[in-house]
Amino acid sequence: MKRSEIPSLDDLRAFEAVARLGSVRAAADELALTHGAISRRVTKLSRDLDIRLVTPDGRGIAMTPEGELLSDATSKALALIGETLTSIRLQKVNAPIVLSCERSVAMRWLIPRLSQFQDAHPDIPVHLSVGGGTLNFARDGVTLAVRRLDFPIDPDWQIIPLFDEEIGAVMTPEMIGAFQAGNYIGLGSKTRPNAWSTWLDQIPNAPKPAEIRLFDHHFLLAEAAAGGLGVAVCPQIVACDDLERGRLIAPLGFVDDGSTYGLIHPRHSELSEEIGSLVQWICSAFASVGA
Repeated sequence: MKRSEIPSLDDLRAFEAVARLGSVRAAADELALTHGAISRRVTKLSRDLDIRLVTPDGRGIAMTPEGELLSDATSKALALIGETLTSIRLQKVNAPIVLSCERSVAMRWLIPRLSQFQDAHPDIPVHLSVGGGTLNFARDGVTLAVRRLDFPIDPDWQIIPLFDEEIGAVMTPEMIGAFQAGNYIGLGSKTRPNAWSTWLDQIPNAPKPAEIRLFDHHFLLAEAAAGGLGVAVCPQIVACDDLERGRLIAPLGFVDDGSTYGLIHPRHSELSEEIGSLVQWICSAFASVGA
């Protein structure tokens, strides 16, 4: 049978309810329809199929053999649809929130703080993934994304500003003498190869490095600086925990590099209460950056 030959689902539902309950009136009560509406749908179904489905039986009706076959098949089909929809709804309810974040920010700042949210909301599962730049929320299975907004923004995205990026030269306390003498190696990231020139343009009196070596990511850069390999120009958010512990120092402070981070989600997606709780926590947590 072609799909175009399959009868109306409303008619099938009415017929299935009549067959299961044995009464047009009972079917009308269950489906919140009138007695006449149920009768018309069963009659229409019989006419469309050119099959006699019911016969009078005293004050009620009885199924014909063909009606019994169709009733059984319809009941099974509707039950399968109901079970499938229930499964889909449960998956949606229990599905984790996937939060995508820039790799270095995730590793050096977000991960050490994410337990605060999990402790406050133990029933809200959050899966953290790392990535940078643009993304496809549906294809990548991402719910929310924290991004440095240095790429074209999709007009279908909703952007919540989080913080302005600030960069600075960080080093171990033991490195300060070599830094002031200009006898040091500058550490940079391949993801932002112009960071040193940007910083030196804003701090023209800063001592220049003898040479510059590039690492793949900022989290490697910050760790290299903490290991005494040189002086790193890196984002404040990547180094802030080591600065607080005294593992690193930033003698010349931090300056705005003109970029901004934001929290992104599809503009037309409906945010559940659980997602809203995470959004609120992210905005509150990132508000402390640079404080």
